[in-house]
Amino acid sequence: MKAFLFSSAAALAMLGVVATASGADLARRPPPPPPTKAPVVAAPYNWTGFYIGINGGYGFGRSRWDGLPASFDVNGGMVGGQLGYNWQFGQFVYGVEGDGDWTHLRGTASFADCNVGCQTRNDFLATARGRLGIAADRWLPYVTGGLAVGDIKASVPGFTGIDKTNAGWTVGGGMEFALSGNWTAKAEYLYVDLGHAGCTVDCGLPAGNNVNLTTNVVRGGINYRF
Repeated sequence: MKAFLFSSAAALAMLGVVATASGADLARRPPPPPPTKAPVVAAPYNWTGFYIGINGGYGFGRSRWDGLPASFDVNGGMVGGQLGYNWQFGQFVYGVEGDGDWTHLRGTASFADCNVGCQTRNDFLATARGRLGIAADRWLPYVTGGLAVGDIKASVPGFTGIDKTNAGWTVGGGMEFALSGNWTAKAEYLYVDLGHAGCTVDCGLPAGNNVNLTTNVVRGGINYRF
């Protein structure tokens, strides 16, 4: 009987030691990993706001003198500035933009077309346009069109020639990209038609001579957005 009691006591003591050891093991389990943070998603770029900038590029086109008739190339560089405002609704961006450029467009007819030396020049070009774009975050492809104003200078050696400011129209498109901070860069194409200006007696030509000027403008620009 004593032996049985002794054995039982020893078994209970052993179970207590095992239980204690197991509890200690449980207490030493590593803590659970920290919760995973959700990735930070940057807000889409917003194009709404006022901007101002500079531009520069190249123009190439044709001048036609109806009274001869004669048609010849005009081309040259340009530089200027622009300002405008955008409104963004969803992905659509509506805007207005005005610009003014000093231009150096020049062209002279060949001897076969005008043996008296007909020349057409354009020294300034300004536009007032609407813009419609579809934003793809920091990219903004757009179409544009509106009013164009510029001078048509026509001359023939020995005659006074003309220097007239004409209102015409323009249409085109481009791409603008948001750089760092408030800066954006753009590249655009415009087709410009300044209509015609009469140059008869002043050019030493018969009545009915009109000088027409159309230009293709390819230029880039930098804008600062407020």
